[in-house]
Amino acid sequence: MKKVVQFVQDSIGEMKKVVWPSREEVTASTRVVLVSTVLFAVVLGIVDFVLFKGLDLLF
Repeated sequence: MKKVVQFVQDSIGEMKKVVWPSREEVTASTRVVLVSTVLFAVVLGIVDFVLFKGLDLLF
């Protein structure tokens, strides 16, 4: 039982050291992820379209 209590105490101590991001930092990071995802999807869509049309011309 002592190990469980020690684990909980250590966990609480470690959580007090955590620096949580501000709302502005989270919003900025979310924007970066969303924009990157959309750009990557557009690039993959263009590559897919070009490859499909290229194969369509060959066959």
